[in-house]
Amino acid sequence: MASISDTPEQYKALKKEKILSAINKSSGWLNALGFSWLVPLMKIAAGGNSKEQLSTLRSTLFIPLLGISLFLFLWGGLAPKVETSLGTIPGPAQVFEQAQNLWADHLRTREKAAAFYQRQDQRNAKLIAAGNADKVKHRTFTGKQSYIDQIFTSLGTVALGFVIATIIAVPLGIASGLSKGVNGAISPLIQIFKPVSPLAWLPIVTMIVSALYVDAYDWLPKSMVVSAVTVTLCSLWPTLINTSLGVASIDEDLMNVGKVLRLPTRQIVTKLVLPSSLPLIFTGLRLSLGVGWMVLIAAEMLAQNPGLGKFVWDEFQNGSSQSLAKIMVAVLTIGLIGFMLDRLMHALQQAFTFTSNR
Repeated sequence: MASISDTPEQYKALKKEKILSAINKSSGWLNALGFSWLVPLMKIAAGGNSKEQLSTLRSTLFIPLLGISLFLFLWGGLAPKVETSLGTIPGPAQVFEQAQNLWADHLRTREKAAAFYQRQDQRNAKLIAAGNADKVKHRTFTGKQSYIDQIFTSLGTVALGFVIATIIAVPLGIASGLSKGVNGAISPLIQIFKPVSPLAWLPIVTMIVSALYVDAYDWLPKSMVVSAVTVTLCSLWPTLINTSLGVASIDEDLMNVGKVLRLPTRQIVTKLVLPSSLPLIFTGLRLSLGVGWMVLIAAEMLAQNPGLGKFVWDEFQNGSSQSLAKIMVAVLTIGLIGFMLDRLMHALQQAFTFTSNR
């Protein structure tokens, strides 16, 4: 707190120091989320050393923007020179135009859904007023999913597969790291199944899900289950391997302390093993999520789960003059979402561990 005797210059210096300190504390989160370029901008606004911050801003913002600008320039210049069966390769302007069209189509779909539910509510209200409450029906809008809806379908599918993979991989990795016998038993299986392509898993998963998941729920269709299980089978290995490695590399003295204190296995795992191995576990989770998101697109194409993969396949089959631009919109969307998912996992890693693997 500033005292009454402080001069205006001292008060301003103290206030500036507090602001810069707060910015430094938030820089870790901003870096983890991919917004490291905001830190020098905030420091310049707070009165920090402009020369030093501009140097940092050059490496975190100006150079990446230069790379993106060069990519867009080359794309826009070379794309019209490549002829395909669907016409020339669309440039950035055409792709941006189709992105706008997809957003407008999403808004129109939302308006149709709102109008449908409004008519349904009015019809049900009339039935109730006429004393025919038993004839009231509540139906779900069955119109075609918009592009935004397909994005959320893909996110829900990859989340389901990733959660299942985590539930399997983390306990198995802990058991493998703690027991040489378990590690020896599952190591050959890891080496055999880890390289298997999702295209090889998909027919097997489809047959098993069709046989076991007979009465499908409306909110969990078979196509989503097939895609999610395929994601699980392809994405659990990085988490399993990194968890096993993290547990196996724990300091033996720490484990000996647990034995001396005669801690039960549950407390050894929760108090000693997990806190020490969390950095490597989160590294595995980040890798697994990246693999799962990449695998999902191929799985959705073949399983016809109404997500981004199916959108790409449908546009390829459509073969219109706008299809190629829409596919490129989907490619950029997939890449941006993959980047954001990785940044989210990195932020969680910083929140739950003392150190993070950058």
